[in-house]
Amino acid sequence: MRALQSFLSHDPIRARVVPFLAFVLLGTFQAYVPSPNHYWIYVVKSATAGWLLWMVRHSLPELRWKFSGSGMATGIFVFLVWIGLDPILQQLGWAASYPKLKLPGEAWNPFASLGAGSAAAWFFAGFRVLASAVLVPMLEEIFFRSFLYRYLERIDFLSVPLGKFSWRPFVITAIVFGFEHQEWLAGILAGVAFQVLVCRKGRLGDAVTAHAVANLLLGSWVIWKGAWHFW
Repeated sequence: MRALQSFLSHDPIRARVVPFLAFVLLGTFQAYVPSPNHYWIYVVKSATAGWLLWMVRHSLPELRWKFSGSGMATGIFVFLVWIGLDPILQQLGWAASYPKLKLPGEAWNPFASLGAGSAAAWFFAGFRVLASAVLVPMLEEIFFRSFLYRYLERIDFLSVPLGKFSWRPFVITAIVFGFEHQEWLAGILAGVAFQVLVCRKGRLGDAVTAHAVANLLLGSWVIWKGAWHFW
């Protein structure tokens, strides 16, 4: 364990990339595991990525949550964009809205697989909301806004201030972030909003908070409305 911690912590790229990469790779494996076992893979990938992130926490001084009005407002805005973009586009006459990415795997709906009133279904749904609101914002903001954005600006990315604005990494990072999600257009807009927040504030914490608020609201909406297509 100490050898792994040393291996990750002593390289600034590994410290910011490996936890996120573990989450993504295990998520790819999860897509090919049949229900209901794929719910357990989600738990495993979250625990693994969270453990790796915990191991390198001292190498990530920028990973500090900052609860601010602008962070909260940005999170609410991103949530509203995520659930409201399709209706807005349809009202504008784009009846088919925009084509979503087709991701492999079964629909993520534990209530359909395990029973509407089952404790297991509530556990997996609650776990996903919690992981998406606490773990995922840290993983993604560290990777996209702390590493990728600055690395695209300069290979010696730690020398790039978090608040530095540059068009090329701004556009590329937003697009890559967007296409990590099946709702890619909403994802791009979310990536823009989070990056603007980092550039304005010169720190990562506000974007982590905004991301957490957006994911918490979206997860609650998914369960409340049965909008499982967002998951």
